[in-house]
This record gives sequence, structure tokens and C-alpha cells, in this order.
Amino acid sequence: MRTRPSPPTRRSHRIRGARPRTAARLTATLLAAGALLVSACSPGNPATPAAGTVQAALAALPRSTPAALAPYYGQRLRWRECGAPGFECATMKAPLDYASPDAGTVRLAVARKKATGTAGRLGSLLVNPGGPGGSAVGYLQQYAGLGYPTAIRARYDMVAMDPRGVARSEPVKCLDGRRMDAYTQTDLTPDDRKERDALVEADRGFAESCGAHSARLLRHVSTAEAARDMDILRSVLGDRRLNYVGASYGTFLGATYAGLFPERVGRMVLDGAMDPSLDARRLNLDQTAGFETAFQAFAKDCVRLADCPLGGRGTSAARVGERLRAFFRELDARPLPTGDADGRRLGEALATTGVIASMYDEASWPQLREALASAMREHDGAGLLFLSDSYYERDADGHYSNLMMANAAVNCLDLPAAFSGPEEVEKALPTFEKASPVFGPGLAWASLNCAYWPVRATGEPHRIEAKGAAPIVVVGTVRDPATPYRWARSLAGQLSSARLLTYDGDGHTAYGRGSGCVDTAIDTYLLRGTPPAPGKRCS
Repeated sequence: MRTRPSPPTRRSHRIRGARPRTAARLTATLLAAGALLVSACSPGNPATPAAGTVQAALAALPRSTPAALAPYYGQRLRWRECGAPGFECATMKAPLDYASPDAGTVRLAVARKKATGTAGRLGSLLVNPGGPGGSAVGYLQQYAGLGYPTAIRARYDMVAMDPRGVARSEPVKCLDGRRMDAYTQTDLTPDDRKERDALVEADRGFAESCGAHSARLLRHVSTAEAARDMDILRSVLGDRRLNYVGASYGTFLGATYAGLFPERVGRMVLDGAMDPSLDARRLNLDQTAGFETAFQAFAKDCVRLADCPLGGRGTSAARVGERLRAFFRELDARPLPTGDADGRRLGEALATTGVIASMYDEASWPQLREALASAMREHDGAGLLFLSDSYYERDADGHYSNLMMANAAVNCLDLPAAFSGPEEVEKALPTFEKASPVFGPGLAWASLNCAYWPVRATGEPHRIEAKGAAPIVVVGTVRDPATPYRWARSLAGQLSSARLLTYDGDGHTAYGRGSGCVDTAIDTYLLRGTPPAPGKRCS
């Protein structure tokens, strides 16, 4: 599937955030799908470190603010009404290059909704839905500022900032809508040399376009730089410590902040955690296995129902997978009509994206069953095309958000490419197919995009310990497709003050997904500062 450049999803691939409790649920769920991007295109070293390898830990920055950064830390934001009643927006400046603070600035979009209560206020609560590439400002205005628990919104100013290169914050630009349509339809399961070359050229063309249109930004959209921007925002807002809820890739961003500024960590929730110690290939392989786990759960649920298009009662999950693979092969040969105004037909790539997008949230399973039934029985690909478009944030007019572009830019800068060329992908195909017979080959090929990126990676796999930080709550969902549970366990084991909260359930992330146990534990922590008991497990 073309979750270009990934998961952490890429790092969690289109790595998007926490789940809503309201009608905004679908929007927030797809934001969390941002994690998917992370997965398929997360950059990383070609080989996973040998077991027992001790990797360097992220070093904390000096506690004192360098004089060259003082103007940024001391700036005043000019707030204005925006979006919807009660929301305010402002523009914050940060140095484009922290190594040369005087060499230019980047303008970052900030939004907030002030606390609704007057007593016991706790400062600001920064939220990030993941990606990389998901708009935090959009997430705040569409969900968090309205759908977070009343008690949280009463005591915190709800705040969001689009990271550099994302959405309203000087977005990375690459392909226009027409070329993105072609890119998202690129065959990710090449059957011969001609199709393989076409895939390589598609990735190369995407990378070259990003380099041509966003040359100034591409060297300065790393997660470490975005975390440093968050510390400037903390200071500008007048908060002594940073309170934060991050989902999917947002957990990597939050953990990075904790590693750089451990003494400034306030109440921090990392939901759907990523593991910063893994290289790109291992991240993508783990996520491939995660999507297989989610698909197995979907398959078992599907065959219990009369409307399941992939098999009836008693059909094994393996057989369901075989039927879905056969359907994908049919689409590869004969794409289906969709009624799309731009003439797009449903081929294997778009169909696979639609299915994967539905793995993020079990609430999407009925819609997926209906879309598959329409495609398989009525030869109508409109339903699966809609799911794919939602994942890619493509509107009815053919315009895309910059989610996929920012996703690639961040992932390819944070870690070296998972593969250096198509030959390496071909050698790894059996391993990926073993991890997921349904999605493995496509996700392996989707991991190739960073190989052609015009900017060399500046990051590498590392542990994050954040020694001296206040308690941090790390949340892991047992059958999370985009950020496997093992990642949450690993991150919790790295962070010196972490407390792991386990959700024994399906879907991507846990907070706000309907578990009263999870929600109560997190709300209590955010309101009282009391983390969950050691070993806390919810269902």
C-alpha cells in the first residue's frame, strides 16, 4: 500500500491521533491513521541491531536557555478569533536552524481554547494527534477542544501547534492533486521489472518534487526540532512545565521532548506509543505484523455476520485472508469503476489503502464490510475509494492536504532509509510476507520511498530515558495495528519515570475509545497528577 514515506506508522506511517467520543470520531480516527504513514515509510537503518545492542540515549539539552534563543522564548503571541467560537489562533516564530538561530525563522500556527472553569486551573494542555503530518490545530478544533472530558477542558487551556512543515505551519509542498492521484495509484506489488521500475520512478519523482518545492524546509523538519519548538511554546504560554497528550507519532514527539527537557515535563500521556530505539526496517516490519493482527481480528468478527463478503460462519481467518488477496489480484488486473468525477478506478493500491485505513478502529469495520461487498459483489469500487481518500485526506475537488508530504519529510529526516534500493526490498519480501500474508509485500515496497530522498537523514535509532522527568503515562493497546503493543512496553522500559497503562482491546490508541477504565486512569492523572498503579490493565 502506498502509505508513503511511514505507520509510526512511517514512524507510526501516517502516523494520526487519539479517538473521539463524539461525531468527530471518524476525523480523529483517520488522524490517527497518520500512524499508518509512519509505518510504511518510516526511515531507518537497513538492518535491525543485534539483540542486546546498547544504543545511545538521547541527551538532555542544557537547562539554561542560550542567549541566541532568548528572543524566541520571550516573544508575545497575538491571539485572534478563529475557526469556531471560543478558539483563538496565533503565529509563533522559531529558528529555522537551532544551530544558527539568526539564520532565519519558521512561522508556526498555534491555536487554543481557554479553560472553561475559573477554579483550580492547571495551565495549558498541548495535544498532538500524530502523523507525522497530522494537523494538531485541526485536531484541537474538530475534536480535542470540544470532545475532551468536561473536567479536563474546565481546568486546562487546550492548546495545539502544527509542527514545522505541517498544515498551517509553513507546509512542505510536493505534488499537486493530479500527480498525487497518480502517485497513490502506483502499484506496490510489482509483478515484473517494468512495474518495479515504475514504482521506483514514482518514489523518485515524489522525492524530487519535494526537493524542488520545499528545499528551505526539508533539512529542518525533524522531530527533535519540533520538540524544541514545543519548549518555546511552553515558555511563551507562561507554563513552567509542559503538559501534553500525544497519540501515535505524537508519542515519539512527546518522548523526544522529555528526553531533551526532562526537568520541564509536567503531566504527559503517550498513547499508542512508538519505540525510538528501532530502525526503520524493524519499525515497518513490526507494523506490518500489527496490521495482520488487526486483520485477523476483523476476519473473525466478519465471518460471524451474514453480510460478510469474505466468507460465512466457520470460515477461518486464513481463508478470509486468501479471499482478500485474490480480490486484490483481480483489481490489479481489472480495476473497478467508482463513479469518480476525475475518472479514477479502484485498483489494488487504492483498495489496499482503504482496507488498511479501516484497521485503525473497529468502529470502521461495518463500513469496510459494506465497501468490500459493493466491490466484490456489485463491482462498485466507490466505497473503498472513499476510505482511501479519507486516509490520504483528499477532498471531492481532488485537493490533498500536505499530510503525506510532511509525513515523508519528517520520516526521511528522522532515520536513514529502510532500504537503499529495490534489490533490498526483494530480498526482504519473504520476511514481510511472513509477518502479514495480506499486507506484507505492499508494505515492504512502501518502505522504499526514503531511499531517494533529496536530504540525508540527521537522526538515528536511540533510547529515550528522560532521567529526572516527572511520571509519564505510556499507553499501549494489545491489538493496535499501527503501533504494536511491544513498542509501548519498550518505551515504558526506556523512560526512567514511565508508568505503563495497558488496554486489552482492538484499534489504534486507547484514550477516548470507550474504555471507562482507560479514560478514568488518564483523566485522574491529568487532573490530580496521580499515575495509574503499576501493571494497570484495562479492557
